[in-house]
Parts: sequence; structure tokens; C-alpha cells
Amino acid sequence: MNICMVGVGYVGLVSGACFAEFGNRVYCVDNDRQKIETLESGKIPFYEPGLKDLLERNRAAGRIIFTTDLKEALDECLVVFIAVGTPSRDDGSANLQYVFEVAKEIGKLMEGYKVIVTKSTVVIGTSRKIRKIIKENQTKEIPFDVVSNPEFLREGSAIEDFMRPDRVVIGTDSEQASAIMKDLYSPLYLIETPFVITNLETAEMIKYASNAFLATKISFINEMANLCERVGADVHHVAKAMGLDKRIGPKFLHPGPGFGGSCFPKDTKAITSFAASVGSRLRIVEAVIQVNEEQVLRMVEKVKQAFGDRLEGTRLAALGLTFKPNTDDIRESPAIKIIKELVKMGAHVVAFDPAGIEPSKRELEGVEFAQDPYSAAQGADGLMILTEWNEFRYLDWDEMAKRLHGRLVFDFRNVYDPDKMKAMGFQYHCVGRGYEPATGA
Repeated sequence: MNICMVGVGYVGLVSGACFAEFGNRVYCVDNDRQKIETLESGKIPFYEPGLKDLLERNRAAGRIIFTTDLKEALDECLVVFIAVGTPSRDDGSANLQYVFEVAKEIGKLMEGYKVIVTKSTVVIGTSRKIRKIIKENQTKEIPFDVVSNPEFLREGSAIEDFMRPDRVVIGTDSEQASAIMKDLYSPLYLIETPFVITNLETAEMIKYASNAFLATKISFINEMANLCERVGADVHHVAKAMGLDKRIGPKFLHPGPGFGGSCFPKDTKAITSFAASVGSRLRIVEAVIQVNEEQVLRMVEKVKQAFGDRLEGTRLAALGLTFKPNTDDIRESPAIKIIKELVKMGAHVVAFDPAGIEPSKRELEGVEFAQDPYSAAQGADGLMILTEWNEFRYLDWDEMAKRLHGRLVFDFRNVYDPDKMKAMGFQYHCVGRGYEPATGA
């Protein structure tokens, strides 16, 4: 099948490459000529494990075409995916401008029946608006169907998530469009992937409900971690025991500095804003957002207290800049927020990240960047682990002890064992474990 992917950002490019791997011919369209030229030269504008090889293999097989010509792609393709960005406005609501602009162009340019698929994360009711916009911009009446097909790709494991998903959600009012979408995803039937066939509004809602719930699990375990610190409990044991309950499950029960990235912060704000606009306040999700924002400040406070509230002139090593490992994405990264706050307080920060240094240079003024963890630690009064990259899990602490000026370690991802770190002579600070009960507890 020939398909068109409008928008070659993270979702569009990964989805396009994976559909090509299924054997489809994919036209990847973007109005940013420089981005298309970059991709044609074999370069990828972001880091995602395995994506470069996937693109190279399918380009060599002639199954991926990069172009700025939407008309050409529409003429060749039956299924058209809209995968452009839906960034947050200042009030937290989703900006759907780019989605609607694409819908308008599709309406003007289409010459035959198409299945128009919303892949971008959009608020409930958007797909019906897309249908209306396309219809209003057609030069003559041409039949088409609209589908909501939300993505559930995790940065760092997006290809695996596409190829072996937990579920595929297809929202449409058309049996014909549903059959075409099932045919497009037919390779997943072989591995017995569950398919949820529903209406447009429900499909759009599923994406937001899923992300809001996962964000809730993260904020919940962070609140439990903060309580554990007060009473001398170990949040790792709490989370493990909770996760063994099949009704709860173990995933997303990892305490730390809070969630970040391109999805959870944006989507929780968008759904609370949308819900308020239709008279349905989401108080739990509002609390999730607040807890997440406060969690970053709690990490900053830990550092501040360890230095006696005086950070002026302090030298700190920061390991990790991205919001999670195996990506170069620093959007809404807790690491970036923590570093910015510490710099405001007068600390000098030397940072290292395996993939996030270049994008961080645009965000972090006055921060020095190192070539490896040990260079970052050289002469530092304290060291912070802010992202749980695998290469930070097996650091040579004897070497670190030689490099560090002080013995303070702030492990905000709970990578190391508190007892072992203390036995090596480090003043070890983590999240929700290894603390003595508070006075009077």
C-alpha cells in the first residue's frame, strides 16, 4: 500500500520508517525543505536507537521517499497520516494550528478517495473538525474518511513499541476506513496484537487518558517517596510490593525528579485545559501536574540543604541532561530545570550526557560541558545523577573519589545502593530511601 506521512518529526519519521518495514511505500512529506534535504542526505535530526539503520534499509529498497510536494504524495497514496506537532499554548491548551493547516491543504489538493488519519495527539473532537475543514476546502465533492489512530511510542524504544505494541487503536465511523486500516496493520495480526476499534472521540480520549494515568503513577510514587523520607521507609521496597499486585503493575513506579519529555507535561496540561473548557474539571490530573512541578524543587532543596543553604561558588557535576535515557530530547527535562535553578543560586555546573549536550547548549547559559563523567567530576564539590543512562550505572567510584573535591553524591534516579555508597565514604542523597526517621516520627 502507498501511504503518506505529513510531518517528519519524531512520530512521523518513526511511524513512516516502521510502515515501510511492513512493506509499504511511504511518502514522508514536510514543508521544511532543509529538514527534507537533511533526511535525504542520510542524517536524522534526533537520536533514536535503531532508526538510522531502518531508514537506510528501506530507502535502499525504494520504500521511503522524502518530499516537500504534498500534491505528488496525495496523488500516489490511499492513506494520509497527519503527524505534525501540537505544541502547548501559554495557557496549556493544545495548539492545533498545524493540524488544521494540513487538513486545509489536503482538501484543496485531493483528487480521489482518501483515508485521512490523525496520528498527532489531538484533543477530543479534532478529527471531526478535520473532516469539516477538508470538506470546506474541496474544489469539488470527493469522498473521504477520517480516522483517529493515536501513537503510543516511547522515546528510546519507539521502534519496538511500533513493531510490538500493546494495542492498536482505530477510531472511525466508516467500515471501509476500518478495513483499510486493518489491512495496513495486518503484520501485527500475526503477533496477535489487540485492536481496539471505536469511534473518533473515544480514540482521541484513549491517548490522553493513557498518558494522564501514567503521569499519575509517577507523581503518586514521588509523593510516597517524599513520605518515606519522613518516616524512614524505603520507597523501592514499597514500589516493588505495590507492583507485584497485578491490579497495579510495576511500570512507572520509579521515584525521581519527576516526569518530562514531549508527551506527559504537554498532554496533562492539554487535557485539563480541554476538560475545563467543556465544564469537566480533572482535579486528580491537576494535582499530578502540581506534584511534578514541585518535585524538581525538592531535588534542588536537597542540594541546597547539603551545602548549608549556600551554593554561591559551589562546583557541581551533573550526569544526565535528557528527560530519559536513549534519547537526545531535553524538552521539559527535570535535569535541565534542576541545573537552571542551581545556576540561579550561584552554583557552577559542569554537565555530561551521552546524547543531550548539543541541544542543552541552547538552554543552559553559563554551564560547562564535559566529555565524560570523570571530566565532569574533576574538582567538583558534589555530583548529581539526573538521568539514568546505562553508562552511569557502573561508574568507577574509586576514580570518582580521586576526581571529586567533595564527597557529596545526589542520586536523583536511585541508581546506586545507599549502604554501599555510604560504605565507600560518600555522603549519599537519593529519593525516598536510606534516610533515618524524622524526629518524633
